This record gives sequence, C-alpha cells and structure tokens, in this order.
Amino acid sequence: MSGGQPGAQHVVSQLMRESLVDKKLIAGTERSSVRPILPNLNVVQIGGLSIIDRGHTAVLPLLDEVVANQGDYTQVIGVGPGVRARHILSVGLDLGLPTGALATLAAKSSAQNAYMVSCLLASHGFVYLEAPFIVQLLPAMLAAARGAVFNGIPPYDLWEHPPALGKIPPHGSDAGSYLVAEVFGARSVTLLKDVDGLYTADPKVEPDATFIPEIRASDLVRMGLPTLPIEPALLDLLTRAKLARSIRIVNGLVPGNLSRALAGEPVGTVIYT
Repeated sequence: MSGGQPGAQHVVSQLMRESLVDKKLIAGTERSSVRPILPNLNVVQIGGLSIIDRGHTAVLPLLDEVVANQGDYTQVIGVGPGVRARHILSVGLDLGLPTGALATLAAKSSAQNAYMVSCLLASHGFVYLEAPFIVQLLPAMLAAARGAVFNGIPPYDLWEHPPALGKIPPHGSDAGSYLVAEVFGARSVTLLKDVDGLYTADPKVEPDATFIPEIRASDLVRMGLPTLPIEPALLDLLTRAKLARSIRIVNGLVPGNLSRALAGEPVGTVIYT
C-alpha cells in the first residue's frame, strides 16, 4: 500500500502510470513466467480440404482412432474448412469484399465441418463448442465429457489482420487450432493433412522433393519455400511461442499415424520454435 487519501488503497505494479506500448516495459514482462492452464491437453486439427472433403472413407477411420486414444490422451479437435470455403472466397473476392468480411465467410464452412465431426463423435462423449465457449467452458466440459470439437478458424471475423499479399485471410484453422494450444499450454499440437509432412517442394508435383523430418520455424521462413502444407501465419506465431513450442504435421490418411504422434513417436514433420 502507499500513501494518499485516508482509507485509499493503491496496488503497486510495474505497469502503474506506464505506457503499455513502451518497448522497455514490454520487454520487462518477459521475466514473468507463463502458466499452462491445461498442460495435458492435446490439440488435433483435422484438415477440411485434405481430410473432411474426402468423405467417410477418410473421416470415419480417423475418428475411430481419435476415440481409441481418448482414454490415454485428452484431445480437443479443431476442424478446418474445405472446398466450400474456397468457393465462397472466390465469390467474395470477385465482389471486392475486404479481408475481414472474407474471414467471416470462411469461418462458416469450418463451423459446418466441425459440427458434422461433433455429431459423429457425440455417441462417444464429445461435445461441440463455439469459439466463446472454448474460453469459458472447455475445462468444465473436459471434466464431464470425453473430448471437444471446435471450429478451427480463429474468430477474428471483421478484425482479421490484413495479409501482406493479396486479400485472403491469413489466419485459418491451422493458426486457430495452434492458438488454442498456445493459450492453454497444450502438451501437443498435431495437424492432420494428406501429406506425410514437410518437403522442400510439393511432392505431388515433384516426386524428387526432399522430406524434412524436423526444422526450426525461423529457418523454414528463411527457406522461402514456394508452397507449404500449413498456413505461413502459423510459422510467425511459432517464432513467438511461449507455451506450445512445436507442432507436428502428420498424414491423417495413414492408419496409426495419429496414435504415433500422440505417443511422441517419430512420424511426420516437427516444426519447433
């Protein structure tokens, strides 16, 4: 407490009477530790175009694997948009809509996919959580349910950050699923795609492309690869990570890959801070 009017109480803080944009003050906050909220959580992102759009032959075996692992690993499932989002983005771009409006549209497709996944997992005790309830109810739901499913696209909506190039929203379901893991201090982040991991080029186009089993995010940015199986914005987030300090890209079409990733076995590509 400090002096002042009788009976007045003042909380002494390094932030008192300081500008919250002062660089020295901001740097000083690095000295305080960041507490993981749900350190046993495992965030699994299911790609919309790469997995969901392939239908039951790809989705159902993968969801069976999710259920089989839930007894050993607490999972929350982020789901991405598919080809429907690309169609609506094309229409929106043709109409001249700004990035924030496009982000709002793209999130609708992702939400539809997430709801379908939650329906398929409902009999196994999974619940669907909209974005606000991930913040408010996820710990309570995980105490009562076996797992949760959410829309992977972060709810920036009209507040989406304009990209450096073009107008397509830079933060999709890869970034959104990662941000959930970062804020809760999750044990692992697994991105399920239709490729075995990261390559020096698109292996579907260049069969001689070299596989990259692990790489630092900043090094990957410097490589400037022409194509990536993840959103470039995710690499920028990884370079500033405080809790979720790595992600793993895994081929979700290969049975057993998710189980191996959850167990920490060498599968796919690990990108770390």
